[in-house]
Amino acid sequence: MENKKIKSKKRLRPIVSVVVTCYNYGHFLAGCLNSVLRQTFKEIEIIVVDDGSTDDSEQVAIPFLKDERVRYIKQKNGGQANAKNRGIREAKGEFIAFLDADDQWDECKIEKQLPLFEDTSVGVVYSIHRFVDEAGQPVMRQKRRRTMKPRKGKVTQYLFIDNFIPFSSTVVRSDCFNRLGVFDESLAMGIDWDLWLRFSTRYLFDYVDEPLLIYRIGHSGQMSKNVLTRQSCSDRIMDKFRRAYPKEVTSSTD
Repeated sequence: MENKKIKSKKRLRPIVSVVVTCYNYGHFLAGCLNSVLRQTFKEIEIIVVDDGSTDDSEQVAIPFLKDERVRYIKQKNGGQANAKNRGIREAKGEFIAFLDADDQWDECKIEKQLPLFEDTSVGVVYSIHRFVDEAGQPVMRQKRRRTMKPRKGKVTQYLFIDNFIPFSSTVVRSDCFNRLGVFDESLAMGIDWDLWLRFSTRYLFDYVDEPLLIYRIGHSGQMSKNVLTRQSCSDRIMDKFRRAYPKEVTSSTD
């Protein structure tokens, strides 16, 4: 059943809209949604965009609709950028947070991030993350590259070199999308990097130096494994950004 929207009886006016996108991640979806519903900050809505899943994602999602803050939308498969853009269009909040269905949040995540938006020039707030495997067990990773060091303020120069922002950790001021657009649906990968680069030309970035995102790695279906596609998209993103914002990138960073 395609382009189906199942919604709760009552619609709230949230401060934060949480966009959860899912494609055949039914076995992770309950843990993801529970981590959002456990947030200490309660003035949220959750928009689950099921991008044409053929597994049990819909059956997993339906019981969560008992909570009036949860909406479920099933659409024909359109790809990750299309699904996220659908969530943005549906969002009612002043801020939009993103969470992929295979990841989870610390219960204090939103509460700790929102105060950083008191500076009205801040458009994006993210956090650091910790890794777990498919079964949810902690995974030790190698020391991060220097280019992946978290940054705040005017980040364009650093962001152009490497995307150091964990996607599912982000909360974004809705105005950013109104001014600078949404995800580029022509890109197969790197859609968040492309978006952050655009936003960084007008807004400051900030972060919480705590692992508020639980990021799952190593499981089947994870797009980050496709190295050749990622490199091709990276080249396109960098070239497009140079042409659109030639004065934003210089030859050196500190």
